Amino acid sequence: MTAPNALDHVRPVFRRILVWAGLLAIALAVVGGVVGLLVAGTPGLAGGLLGAVLSVVFLGLTALSVLVALRVSKGQMISGAFFGIVMGTWLLKFVLFIVVLVLLRGSGWIDFPTLAVVIIVGVVGSLVIDVVAVAKARVPIGVALPGSSSDPEKNDTRN
Repeated sequence: MTAPNALDHVRPVFRRILVWAGLLAIALAVVGGVVGLLVAGTPGLAGGLLGAVLSVVFLGLTALSVLVALRVSKGQMISGAFFGIVMGTWLLKFVLFIVVLVLLRGSGWIDFPTLAVVIIVGVVGSLVIDVVAVAKARVPIGVALPGSSSDPEKNDTRN
């Protein structure tokens, strides 16, 4: 038995995640920027805006990598290509995130506490978006349930 093709069913879920992540980015930029400006001045504004950009870019790459991996693997989520693309993107995000933080360390034009808080809020918000989008999704799993067969003898639960 081949695995069900997830391409048509999962793509709308991840597109919804990307749209919601865009809305989260706008909210993070506005709230993080304003709060950063009030708390730490211009460096706080820069930290809030950069934190919003970093959190959404890095977290949006996950959804994009799943969409690309689904296309490359022709919808087979159990293929090596699918896992290779998703895990490769995750490793690339991790390395890039560390490099960005090292490059920004010691910069006087950015407030690191504001940057960190906005990134943490972005990560938590992204996780909430992922959970809600996936929980509300109606993705078929391709498994026959007991009693769904057209054969009456197979549906008979009396023994």
